[in-house]
This record gives sequence, structure tokens and C-alpha cells, in this order.
Amino acid sequence: MAKAVTNIKRIQLTEEEKRKMDLEEIETALLDNKEAILQSMDILKHMNQRGVLTLLDGLFSEGDKVLNVLIKAVDKPEATNTIKNLLLMVGVLGTINVQQLEPLLLKLNSGIARVSEYTDSKGEDKLGYYDIVRSLKDPEINRALSLLFEFLKGMGEDTEGLERTTQLPENQDIHQSQNGTLEDK
Repeated sequence: MAKAVTNIKRIQLTEEEKRKMDLEEIETALLDNKEAILQSMDILKHMNQRGVLTLLDGLFSEGDKVLNVLIKAVDKPEATNTIKNLLLMVGVLGTINVQQLEPLLLKLNSGIARVSEYTDSKGEDKLGYYDIVRSLKDPEINRALSLLFEFLKGMGEDTEGLERTTQLPENQDIHQSQNGTLEDK
């Protein structure tokens, strides 16, 4: 049988060997992440060209003064209301169904484009009552008015059961009960 090992001698690396191993480890990490490092260097170059690095350097070197100014600015009642309103608006924006809003925005852009192309003829082409009535036969105007009336109907709907919630409107399935009050399904 073999004798038990009782004396363990650790290999002692010299300072130069440790340094050489560390450099090889760093070199391997650099080569493994070459693309990310080059991309980061490119980003830093653009930040330096735009003065962002100078701004950040000044911000960090004067950190206490900047923080003091920010705290004083946020401590004002207007800033507090602004933050509250901003948070409320972000919450409301989260409930908007963008897919339903997209066709309306496209129509709005089309209307804005037409208005920007319209040249005021300085009163030569006045729009009279009969012109307005005649324009109701125009299919584009008829569609626009139908869209406007549907929008106004939606604005006039009873939304008491939909308010003060973060659910999307289509997830707030509301119906009338037998006694005429609104209830969640």
C-alpha cells in the first residue's frame, strides 16, 4: 500500500509569471469580445465628438453641486405636479390601443397634408352656405363627417366603469345589468 501524503508543497509563482498569466487572460477576453469592444470604442468616439464625455466629466467632478441644484429644482411644487402629470400621462398612454389609433392617425396626417397645400386666395373663393351643403355629397367629406360623428359618440359614452383602471379598454368588458347599473363581467 502507498503512504499517505502528509506534506503538500504549493507551487509558488513568481511575480513575472503571475503577470504573464494575467496578460494572457486579458488578451483572451479581448479577443473573445472583439466586436463588442470595437463597437463600444465607436460609441465612445461619437460621444466624445458630441461633447457628451466632457459633460459627464463635469457632471461627475461637480456631482455634489449638481445633485444639490437638482434636489432644489425637484423640491418646487411645480416640479412635483409635473412629475405627477407625467406619470399619469404615461399610465394613460399605456392603455391606448395603438392598432386602433393608427388608421385615425393616418387620416389625420392626410388632412394636415391637404391643409398645408391649401392656399388662401384672399377672399376670392368664399365658402357659402350652399357650398357647404353641396360638399356633403362629396364622398371624402361624407366619410370624414361619419368618422367625426363616431368619434363624438365614443366621447359621449358612459365611461364611469372604465375610468381609474390600467386595463386596456377591450379587457374591461362592461355590460348593463338587469337593474340598469354597470357591472364588470
